[in-house]
Amino acid sequence: MSIQIQKSFVAGDTENKNTIEPGILYLVATPIGNLEDMTYRAVRTLQECDILAAEDTRQTRKLLNHFEITPRKLVSYHEHNKKASGPELIRLICEGQSLALVSDAGLPAISDPGQDLVQLALEQGVRVVPIPGANAALSALIASGLSTERFTFIGFLPRDAKGQEAILQGARAAEGTLLFYESPHRVIKTLRTMLEHLGNRPVVLARELTKRHEEWLRGTIEEALLWLEEHPPLGEYCIVLQGQSASEAEAEANEWWQQMTIEEHVEHYEQREQLPRKDAMKKAAKDRGLSKRDVYQALL
Repeated sequence: MSIQIQKSFVAGDTENKNTIEPGILYLVATPIGNLEDMTYRAVRTLQECDILAAEDTRQTRKLLNHFEITPRKLVSYHEHNKKASGPELIRLICEGQSLALVSDAGLPAISDPGQDLVQLALEQGVRVVPIPGANAALSALIASGLSTERFTFIGFLPRDAKGQEAILQGARAAEGTLLFYESPHRVIKTLRTMLEHLGNRPVVLARELTKRHEEWLRGTIEEALLWLEEHPPLGEYCIVLQGQSASEAEAEANEWWQQMTIEEHVEHYEQREQLPRKDAMKKAAKDRGLSKRDVYQALL
C-alpha cells in the first residue's frame, strides 16, 4: 500500500484566497433539522462551487432558497444513480471544476453514497475537503449521558434477520457506546432484535433532533419498548446503546465454553493445549464448577 499525502487549500481561507486551485471535492454538512445550524463556511462553499451534487435536489432547493443561494449547476447524486453519475462527476472535477456534495441532512458520506464518490475522487488524485457541521449520531451521543470515551457508529441495520444478527453479535463485546439510525416504522422491531441479541441494556432514543418536537427517551430497552407501544413512534431516531461493561466482558470471557458440550470442552484442552485427558477433564471441571467425577460420568 502506498502512502498518499493530501495538502488542500481551504475555501474561504483569506490567506490563500487568491491561490485556491479548482478541481476540489467539498463534502458540505447541512442542518439535520434546524436551519440555524448551517455554517457561514458551508454557505460560502455552496455559493462558490461550480457544481452542487445533492442526494435529493428538491430537498436541497429548499435549503438553497432559504439562504438565497443560486447554484451554478445543480445535479442529483444518490444511491440509484451513483454508478453512472459518480465517474462523470469525477471527470468534471478533473477538468478543473469544483464540486460540493451534500446529503439531505448532516454530513455527506455517512450512511449515504457519498463515500463511493470520495473513493473515486481519491483514486483519481482529487483533493477532498470536508466542510464540518451538524451530525445526528454525535449530537445524540454527547447528550445521551452514556459514555463518550469510545463509541462505534453502526448506522442502519440490514433489513434481513441474518444480517442484523451478524452485526449485533459482532458488536456484542464492544465496550464502547453503540450508535444506530432507525426509521419510525422499524424502531420497535429493531429494539426487539437488540434485546434478543444484546440483552436489556440502557438505551437512549433521540428523535427529531434540533427540530421543534425534539424528544429524548432514556431507560432500558424493555422500558423503551413499553413506552413506544403506548406512544407510536414518530420521526427519525438515533439509538444510543450502552456497550458491554467490563464485568460483563470478563464474565463472558470466562464462560467462552458455554455453547460447548462437556465432551467438546474436554477435547478443546486436549487439542488446543495438548493436555493429557485426565488434566483436560480436571480443567473443564474447574471451568464449569463441577467435580471431576461429574465430568467423568458425563463422558461415559
